[in-house]
Amino acid sequence: MRRLRAEGVAVVGFGRDPHRIAALRGDGFDMRAHDLVQAFGPRDVAAMGPVDAIIHCAARSSPHGTPHAFQTANVTAAGHVLDLGRALVVRRFVFISSSSVSFAARDQLGVRESDPLPRPFSAYAATKAAAERLVLATPGIGSVVLRPRGIYGAGDTALLPRLLRAAGRGPLPLLRGGQARIDLTHVDDVVDAVMASLQQGAGIEGRTFNISGGEVLAITDIVARACAGAGLSPRWRKVPLAPLMAVAGLVEGVARWLPGAPEPVITRYGLALFAYAQSLDLSQAHTGLGWVPRVSFEDGLARTFAMGRSA
Repeated sequence: MRRLRAEGVAVVGFGRDPHRIAALRGDGFDMRAHDLVQAFGPRDVAAMGPVDAIIHCAARSSPHGTPHAFQTANVTAAGHVLDLGRALVVRRFVFISSSSVSFAARDQLGVRESDPLPRPFSAYAATKAAAERLVLATPGIGSVVLRPRGIYGAGDTALLPRLLRAAGRGPLPLLRGGQARIDLTHVDDVVDAVMASLQQGAGIEGRTFNISGGEVLAITDIVARACAGAGLSPRWRKVPLAPLMAVAGLVEGVARWLPGAPEPVITRYGLALFAYAQSLDLSQAHTGLGWVPRVSFEDGLARTFAMGRSA
C-alpha cells in the first residue's frame, strides 16, 4: 500500500485487526474493516467505486493449526475476494501464494513452477495450493500467482521472530550435519514483484511465478547473521532427524486437541527447514515479469534491524 501510494496510485485496504486498521488510517490510508471469511455484499461492492486491480495477500500462515481454520482463512476467504474481483471487473488479480505448496521433506534445489506439486506437507500448504487452483480457474480478472519463499523485513512477525525466539530458548538442532540451505525473500523484493505483476499486460494471465532473494544460504549462516543482529549467540546440538520428527509429530497431534490448538514449540515443518536444502528457480519471473531480486540477505537484515531500532 505504501509503495502504490508513493507512485501516485489510489489504494483501498481491507483488514480485520482494529489496531492495524487504526494505524493505517492514521497514516492517511483508506481502510475498510472486513473479515474476508464473510462474503462481500452489494453495498460493499458499490462503496468501493472503480477498482483496477486486487492484491490478495491475507492468509493464515502457520506451521500448525486445525484444518478448518486454514480452510476458512485461505480458501473460503480467497473465494470471497475473487467474487469481489469479478463484481468490480478488475483487470488484474495478484494472489500471494507460498513456496510451501512445493515443499517436501527432501533436498530440492531449483524447484520450477511447472514441477508437479508434492503431497502437501501441512494444512497450510494444502489450502494455499487449493486457493491457487481457485484463483487460476477464475476467468476474466487477469489472475497471477506469486510464490514467495520465507518473507522477512519490516513488519515481520513470523520468520525472524520465531527463529530468534528459538535461538534464545537454548541449543538449536543441527540436523543432517548442517546440510540445510534455503533462499529467503526480503519484503521489498516481494513488493517489487507485485508491482511488476500489476504493470505487465495480458501475457502473464493465468501464470505462476516463484519469488525469492536468489541467494541459497546455509541455515547455520542465516541463524548466525540474524542472531548477530539481535545480539544473540546461537548454540547448536547434533540431533538425529528421524526420532525428532517422530516426537514433533506426536507433539503436534497433542496440540491439536488442546483448547485453542496452540502452536507447539517443535513442528515437523520447522525441523524440515533445518534439515533439507531448498531453493526456487527464478527464470520465469525474470522473463515473464521482468523482475529480479535486488535485496541481498546482508542488506535485508540491515534494513530489518534498522527499522526495528527506529520503531
